[in-house]
Amino acid sequence: MSRRSTEKTGSGVRFLADRMLGTLTRYLRFMGYDTMSASSLTRGNTREDTVLLEIAAESSRILLTRDKELARRGGDAAVYIHSEDVLDQVRQLVEAGLIRPEIRMSRCSVCNARLRPATEREIRETTYAPVGCADTDFFWCAGCKKLYWMGSHGEHLIRRLRGISLL
Repeated sequence: MSRRSTEKTGSGVRFLADRMLGTLTRYLRFMGYDTMSASSLTRGNTREDTVLLEIAAESSRILLTRDKELARRGGDAAVYIHSEDVLDQVRQLVEAGLIRPEIRMSRCSVCNARLRPATEREIRETTYAPVGCADTDFFWCAGCKKLYWMGSHGEHLIRRLRGISLL
């Protein structure tokens, strides 16, 4: 892990997370990291670990896993995530110099697509959009047609990330 330096930290680093890291996957996406999830693969493949290693290698992604054996097989291209707690998981990646814990609102937390500024029409036609927020920046996922903005959920995430002792 020492080969990974803080100069790689940023939105350029890409991850592949195993099925046990769904919440971490969403956090990483909110922080702007391109994070593919093993949950997008068909269930029941007895070769899934091998497939994950192949995907990580072919797409230059760091494999994040709660499976010690899989992490061992992945060598330097894999990180064994020690804790089940998402904030401890984020802390581990910060300590490894792989991420900066900042909310960037540049990726969809559901499908990982890049977000773009939402149009007035998209905001108006989204039934769950807040009303009377003229100063709010809205973002749109063209992949899953989801509207994002920095509301109470985003503020909650920021507070949780600030609670990490490293910050």
